Amino acid sequence: MSNVSLPDETQLRIDMAALFRIVARQGLHEAVANHFSAAVSADGRRFLMNPKWRHFSRIRASDLVLFDLDGEAPDLDKVVDPTAWAIHGQMHRLMPQARVVLHLHPPYATTVATLKNPTVLPIDQNTARYFNRIAIDSGFSGMANSEAEGERLAALLGDKTRLMMGNHGVMVAAQTVGEAFDDMYTLERGCRTLVQAYATGQPLNVLPDDVAEATARDWESIRDFSMAHFEEMKAILDREDPSYAD
Repeated sequence: MSNVSLPDETQLRIDMAALFRIVARQGLHEAVANHFSAAVSADGRRFLMNPKWRHFSRIRASDLVLFDLDGEAPDLDKVVDPTAWAIHGQMHRLMPQARVVLHLHPPYATTVATLKNPTVLPIDQNTARYFNRIAIDSGFSGMANSEAEGERLAALLGDKTRLMMGNHGVMVAAQTVGEAFDDMYTLERGCRTLVQAYATGQPLNVLPDDVAEATARDWESIRDFSMAHFEEMKAILDREDPSYAD
């Protein structure tokens, strides 16, 4: 995630609002508890995030809150969920290359996160996208509501862009909203396939390492696919519920 370019804040707000609405339609969120953020400044210290406990299906571009790590600390009782601030504040402080950060509890990815071995095994094209490309957190100790916990998660993510948060959920970081969306979407799809395969009780036909690695690299070469996926989903919103852009 290099070559950082500054986004237009207005367009970023619109894209983020669309993302919240799309994710709500797909049922990937957890009540009003999950959160997304997107950096506005090059150093990541100014970023947009959803307001405290607002349902994803109602979020508009104008609802997103602009935070500044060099400014006054936000009121955690009113403005933002403490876990959102703990996680995303530290991600943007410590990892300015993580332009867009998504934290969700999607049903199937969270199911995989509860397993003793939460590795996303490469058993098809979608799961192979994540071959050796997901960091694993096995240290869940309750709500992620402290800056120390945010720092720990950032350190675990390291040079990867996905974190399987054991007994918790998942996190994805990307350069753009479109890439972040498609990555989270495919991760959940892949985990659904994996959970269903486990449920059969039959042995898994895991792809050879060389095939899985080649497939993962192919995924990395088609950023335009991810962007097109998001734009198509946004076009559906434009037709059915354009209020997200308000």
